[in-house]
Amino acid sequence: MTEIPEHLLKRSRERRAAIGKGGDEGDNAPAAGESAQTPAPSAATPATQPAAAPPAGPPPRTVAPEPAAPPPPQPDPPYVVAAKRRKRIPFWAMATLSLMPIWAFIYVRSVTDTPEVAEGPLGLGEEIYSNCASCHGGDGGGGVGYAFSGGEVLLSYPQIEDQIRYVYYGTEGYNATGVEVPGNPDRPGGPHVTGALGVMPAFGGQLTPYQIIGVVCHERYTLGGADPTSEEFADEFATWCSEDSPVFEAVQSGTYDYTNESLGEMADFDITPVGPVPIEGSP
Repeated sequence: MTEIPEHLLKRSRERRAAIGKGGDEGDNAPAAGESAQTPAPSAATPATQPAAAPPAGPPPRTVAPEPAAPPPPQPDPPYVVAAKRRKRIPFWAMATLSLMPIWAFIYVRSVTDTPEVAEGPLGLGEEIYSNCASCHGGDGGGGVGYAFSGGEVLLSYPQIEDQIRYVYYGTEGYNATGVEVPGNPDRPGGPHVTGALGVMPAFGGQLTPYQIIGVVCHERYTLGGADPTSEEFADEFATWCSEDSPVFEAVQSGTYDYTNESLGEMADFDITPVGPVPIEGSP
């Protein structure tokens, strides 16, 4: 047999030691010239297998089960299908459509007649009437005080001067002189007695003379229904309540005070003077 060189045996022992086999086993290796025979294990002693080393590195990953397939989508109802098929408004038309309300407003204003704004005594009287509405109603239908609407005020005061006089002096002024009926004592349906529905305050100290003319004109022609074009009221309206009323203009400018006994320059208008004290009934 060929003898193994010593340096090869040494290298073998070092390699075995590096892999954990130990270097002593190499010392027990058969020397050169000796038979390298290993006694066979006894039949009574079974050969033991070394335990398998655990695998190096992280544990193997498990593959997640695939999710179940989702159910098929339900078909759209017919109205949804119809809505999807309907043509959409182009985006460029949205700006035009957004202006439609403005155009509609302008069109309505263009074809709608502008309400006439009353001027002169009637315009002023409508503003002043807020002092009377709490008793006589916003539309003149009455309440605490007598009604004006439906011609009621015209039955009580056929002449505008008597109504102006009553508004100026009030219930106390008439009662002080023993007058219980400031208007028409032969009024259809019975006369309106002073204080029957409440005390009428004297507005002579609260309103100017031309403001009283204005509110009386509003009560007679706007609420009471007097026709300014009729033969009965045409002259009265032109003198007291029209926009160019000479009495209203003179009283407003201070050239005439309707509480004076003398008409002065106003005598040309042939009106019943509104005296300083109440008189009974209509003239």
